[in-house]
Amino acid sequence: MGQAMLGGWIEKNVKPNDILVVDPQSKNLSSADELGCRVFTSPVLIEEEYQPDVIILAVKPQVMENVIPTYKGFAEKGALIISIAAGTRIELFEKYFGRETAVIRTMPNTPAAIRKGMMVSCANGNVSDEQRKICDVLMAAIGTTAWVEEEHLMDAVTGLSGSGPAYVFHMIEAMTSAGIAAGLSEELASTLAKVTVAGAGELALGSTETVEQLRINVTSPNGTTAAGLDILMQKTGLTDLMKKTVAAAKKRSQELG
Repeated sequence: MGQAMLGGWIEKNVKPNDILVVDPQSKNLSSADELGCRVFTSPVLIEEEYQPDVIILAVKPQVMENVIPTYKGFAEKGALIISIAAGTRIELFEKYFGRETAVIRTMPNTPAAIRKGMMVSCANGNVSDEQRKICDVLMAAIGTTAWVEEEHLMDAVTGLSGSGPAYVFHMIEAMTSAGIAAGLSEELASTLAKVTVAGAGELALGSTETVEQLRINVTSPNGTTAAGLDILMQKTGLTDLMKKTVAAAKKRSQELG
C-alpha cells in the first residue's frame, strides 16, 4: 500500500526528493530510490535537523508498537501522523506521541494500486482544517476519499471497503466456477466474470440512478436475470451473507484494536 501511495503522489507532481522512505526491506527501498526518493533503513539515520510535515505509517498493526517510538521526536515537533493500519486506534498514537499530537487514521484498499482505491479517514481533535486538506490531497492521488467523525465507524469501514476487494475477487472466482459448471471453458468463464464485474462497477459509479434501479432496469419480468436473482435474493441469500461477512471483518478490526 505504501508503494501504491508513493506512485500516486509522484504522478500528482509531488517532488520525489521531498519524500523520505523508511523501510528495512532493501527491495522496497530500491524501488523508492529509483523513483528519486530519499531512502533510509531506519528513521534514526535521518539527519537530526530534518522535520517532516507528515509521517505516514504504512505498517501492519501487529508491529505498530515496535515502530512508532522511533518517530516520537518528529511528532513532538508538530508532524501530522497518518496511519493506515487496520484496527490501530488513535489513542495508541497519542500514548506514544503525546495527547497534543495531530493524528489521522485512514483505511485504504488495494485498488489504490491502480488509483481506484477508497480511502476513509478519521481525525483526532488536534488535526487542523489545513491538515485535513493535506490528507485529502495525499489520499485523492490514489482514489476516492471520505471522512467519518466517530472513530468506532472505522471498524465498519474496514469490514466493508478495506476488506471489500477480496469479497469481489471471491465473487469473480465463484462466477467463474459457475460458468465452468454451466459448460463454458475456464478461460472464457474467467473473462466473462471479470469484465462483467468491472463493467457493472463502472456503470454504477457513473450512473445517476441508484444501484437498485440499475438492477431493476436489467431485470425483465420472468426473464433469465429474474430467475438468477430469485436465488441470490432469497432470505438467506447474498444480502444476508454479505452482512455476516462484513460483520465478521468488523469484529476482527475491533479485536486488533
